[in-house]
Amino acid sequence: MKTNLQQILSITGEQGLFRYVSQARNGMIAESMLTGKRSVFGPHAKVSSLSDISIYTEDGETPLKDVLLKMKEVLGEDNAPDSKSDARTLKDFFAKVLPGYDEDRFYPSHMKKVVAWYNVLKQHASLDFEEPAETEEGAEEATEEK
Repeated sequence: MKTNLQQILSITGEQGLFRYVSQARNGMIAESMLTGKRSVFGPHAKVSSLSDISIYTEDGETPLKDVLLKMKEVLGEDNAPDSKSDARTLKDFFAKVLPGYDEDRFYPSHMKKVVAWYNVLKQHASLDFEEPAETEEGAEEATEEK
């Protein structure tokens, strides 16, 4: 099953990634991909969809989806380096995956998040991503069925 990165969320102050479940009266409901526990996050929670995240490069920005796919290509079936790896290991890894990343704006702390997200997606979802057109078609089909 393909992963829809619009439905995968990073929430500031929370560990791991979350899958969007539904809208709630006072915010939204999301399920932890690590624990499977559902939680309500209020309207003031800082939530980012992985589809909206990009990595700074010397040529501009590269969508996270493209970086994750390149990581999959480089790593094969292996996991990404541990998120607790030292900065040199992470920089060397991203030099292979994303040559030309902007060293002034893509910090080791960001690298740690990206490798952690990659490993969570690999273990709890799929590294085969839906295209935006597939997502829109699925939403249109669901609307037409009603």
